[in-house]
Amino acid sequence: MSVRPRRFDVRLSQLAIALLLTTTSMGAAVAAGPERPVGANPIIRDKFTADPAPMVDGDRLYLYVGHDEAQRDEMFNMKEWLVYSTTDMKHWQDHGPIMKVSDFKWAKKDAWASQTIKKNGKYWFYAAVEHDNTHPGKAIAVAVSNSPTGPFVDAKGSALVTNQMTPKGTHSWEDIDPTVFTDDDGSTWIAWGNRQAYIAKLKPNMIEIDGEITEITPPHFEEGPWLHKRGGMYYLTYASLDRSTHRDERVSYSTAPAITGPWTYRGELTGSGKYSFTIHPGIAEFKGRSYLFLHNAALEIGDLNGAIGRRAVTVEHLRYNPDGTMVPVIQTDAGVTAPPPAK
Repeated sequence: MSVRPRRFDVRLSQLAIALLLTTTSMGAAVAAGPERPVGANPIIRDKFTADPAPMVDGDRLYLYVGHDEAQRDEMFNMKEWLVYSTTDMKHWQDHGPIMKVSDFKWAKKDAWASQTIKKNGKYWFYAAVEHDNTHPGKAIAVAVSNSPTGPFVDAKGSALVTNQMTPKGTHSWEDIDPTVFTDDDGSTWIAWGNRQAYIAKLKPNMIEIDGEITEITPPHFEEGPWLHKRGGMYYLTYASLDRSTHRDERVSYSTAPAITGPWTYRGELTGSGKYSFTIHPGIAEFKGRSYLFLHNAALEIGDLNGAIGRRAVTVEHLRYNPDGTMVPVIQTDAGVTAPPPAK
């Protein structure tokens, strides 16, 4: 599968512009420190974090994130994944790194977006990485642990999804940002993508695709899909980009009566993250309330301000209309420290 140079150049140009804009916004960035209310946005302030993926297990919510380590004018530098947990949505316990990209011996770089789910008493971690030269392009890895905080180990010894498995795609980095969902009947599904969105069923062993890979690309799909279900409705929420009107990614969503579709586009859920070209939704229900996790680039740590490779995770209250559609979310500095809106 060959890369289309012109599309790749456009992508790099957009990222370069975003990098320039964010590196000149230092005066408006949120400084790390205790002066902001505990639990206000960004929720993690001692590290740059991105691509939030919540998982509820018992009375704790675990949050899996990528670790942005870009210096100065670097675009992305991500080598490991971190996990935090909370019991009250305001105080977050740092459990440290759970894996490094080098733990997947067949991958060569890029600890990109991930998600963890629990099934059959084990914790299954799915993540986007760059494959080595035996299967050029982005790929999806799977690891497993007996604990939500690790240690996680490569569960397969090879990629779950490689670029060669989606030959109709238009570029080599389409196989990123996995989201994994277990339905009421016990079947587990994985969706992923960049520009093209794919979905497939997983075998019960959680490390193999069961059947065909289906393209389900919704309008303005860019990346970062998230699958969840509420009542009888399935939701596909994702980072969207309408290049005719917007410079930065926003969050849109579609719904369906079944995991296999048909999917109906529902429009934008929220706008772009402050100072950030990228955004990445993660949705969870915890202790009777729903939450939308995102990231922006509004954090400053020391002499490093937010940028395309230095992002910060945020969280907002999420509400649903009586018909199941989601109420549009306004991103705030207060986040969940503000009183929750009336249901």
